[in-house]
Amino acid sequence: MQPSEHPIAFAAAPGVSRSGIVDIPGGQGHLGTNSPELPIDGEAPLRTRSIKPFRIDGAAVTNARFREFVEQTGYRTEAETLGDSFVFEALLPKDAPDGPRVAVAPWWQPLQGTSWRCIYGPGSEDACDPEHPVVHVSWNDANAFASWAGGRLPTEAEWEHAARGGLGDVRFPWGDHEPNDEDFFPCNIWQGVFPKTNLTLDGFFGTAPARSFEPNGFGLYNMVGNVWEWTSQPFKVQSLKKSVQQAHVGKHGFKLSKGGSFLCHASYCYRYRIAARSGTSPDSSTSHHGFRLVYDV
Repeated sequence: MQPSEHPIAFAAAPGVSRSGIVDIPGGQGHLGTNSPELPIDGEAPLRTRSIKPFRIDGAAVTNARFREFVEQTGYRTEAETLGDSFVFEALLPKDAPDGPRVAVAPWWQPLQGTSWRCIYGPGSEDACDPEHPVVHVSWNDANAFASWAGGRLPTEAEWEHAARGGLGDVRFPWGDHEPNDEDFFPCNIWQGVFPKTNLTLDGFFGTAPARSFEPNGFGLYNMVGNVWEWTSQPFKVQSLKKSVQQAHVGKHGFKLSKGGSFLCHASYCYRYRIAARSGTSPDSSTSHHGFRLVYDV
């Protein structure tokens, strides 16, 4: 399916709940880091950006909120249209047929009948918890929702400014204290040996409720971990190094995501840091990708 740069537009629905939306002050915001863990992703250098005041969802868009959108508009996500979506292997139902895997990440399998309604495939409707982040939504789906809800996806600078919670140049929304597999679990990420052993010491194997763990200084929940969040921007890495260029071959048209997910761990995908970044095809959907909106003041 060809990605669309012009998602379907819906009239903003009157009375849509805006509860939990947070005012973010403008000013000089930090972007990136001078201590990159994955330089190949374009995390460095640390720079500043002038940020206008904006408003942002206190948590990722939930299943309940997305259902309201679907019921009022009749919208069908790209996973529903295409017929499948990617599910992490440990979340596959026991009777799931064995299918093709992603060569570079064989723990991902596309499964027929998977969508935001049935996050583990056909018959998993009960797993669609109203308070959890909606998943199996593409960048195009997120933009369609944003058009209906009167918001938009954040820029990378806005997202990082909000995630830092007023703390400035820090690695995580709570500061610089590293999560671990022993006694500090400030967000929903992997504990153990990826991808076979998740100790679930933070209390969750898959997604956690959108409003869980301690919010940051601005009152925002799960800015890292839980689910990746789409931004409005293309994924670009500015580098003349051939190794960097080669690493990102084939990513033309990919969109930038931030925040990491419940599958991240320092030993595998150390991207639950504020400066971390990733690129994904705009029509892709998975069991660990969601979004939140910003609203212009």
